[in-house]
Amino acid sequence: MRFAPLALALAIAVSAPAAAFAQMAPVPAAPDGYRLVWADEFEAEGLPDPARWTFDTHANRSGWYNNEAQYYSDARPENARVENGRLILQARRERLAPARFPDHGGQDYTSARMVSRGPGWTYGWFEVRAKLPCGRGSWPAIWMLPVDLNDWPQDGEIDIMEHVGHRPGIVHGTVHTGAYNHVAKTQRGAEIPVPDACDVFHRYQVRWTPEAVVFALDDVDYYRFDNEHTGQAAWPFDQPFQLILNIAVGGDWGGAEGIDDAAFPQTMEVDWVRVWQADAGSQPAA
Repeated sequence: MRFAPLALALAIAVSAPAAAFAQMAPVPAAPDGYRLVWADEFEAEGLPDPARWTFDTHANRSGWYNNEAQYYSDARPENARVENGRLILQARRERLAPARFPDHGGQDYTSARMVSRGPGWTYGWFEVRAKLPCGRGSWPAIWMLPVDLNDWPQDGEIDIMEHVGHRPGIVHGTVHTGAYNHVAKTQRGAEIPVPDACDVFHRYQVRWTPEAVVFALDDVDYYRFDNEHTGQAAWPFDQPFQLILNIAVGGDWGGAEGIDDAAFPQTMEVDWVRVWQADAGSQPAA
C-alpha cells in the first residue's frame, strides 16, 4: 500500500463539525485515492470529545452479551479519558454503588464502550493506532456495527481488532453476517501474531469497498473477505457503519481461562482514529 500527501482542500463529512477539525494535529497523509472525512487525534485533555463520541450503556442492568462481566460507564474519567494526546480506556476491578449508578447490574468490573457519533460511513479506510491490554480476562476490541442495527448478525459486524488476554500477542480480524457468524461457528476471519501488541503501538486497519473487506496491520494485509454477490446473508456491508472502542471483561471468549483480578486495571491506549473515504468519482480497488 502506498500513501500520498493529502490535498490542501480537505473534504469534511457532515458527521464531524468543522470546528472539531480545526483543533486537529497536522492533517495525516492519506492512502492513494482517499480523502480524510473523520478523525480523532485526542489532543484535548479530559473526557473524550462529546461531538465525536457517545457511550453505550444500554445493557448494564440486564448484563452484557457473551456473558461479559463489566459495567460500562457513561463519561466517567476513571474508564475513559484523554491524557498526553492519547485516549485511555481502562477496565477496573471495582463495584460501583447502585445509589449513584441506578443502571448498575451488580458487576464487579467497570469499563467503557465508546461509539462514534454521526451518520456513519459506507465503505472506506479505517485506521486505529493502539496499544492493547494483555491481562487474563481482558477483551479489548476495535470494531464496527451498522448505524441502524435491527437484527444481529444479519445486519453485519466488522471486527477490526480483537484480542483476549489469555492469548497475548494474537490479534483477530473477523466479519459476522447471517451466513457467517460465531454463533453458528461459521464466522470468517484470521488471526495474526503481534508479539509486542501490549507494549508497542500498532495501526489496526480495515479497507472496505463494495467488493471486499480487507484487514491489515501496519499496512500489511492479512485477511480478505470477498463479496460473493449471493445476497445480504453473506454480504450486509452496503450500509452505514459506526466505530466502537471498548474493553470487555471476561465473557465466553475473553474469560475462557478465567479473570486474573490481580492484573487489573487493564488499559487500552489509542493514539488516533482516522477514517478515509474514496475521492469523489472513484472507488479504489480493495
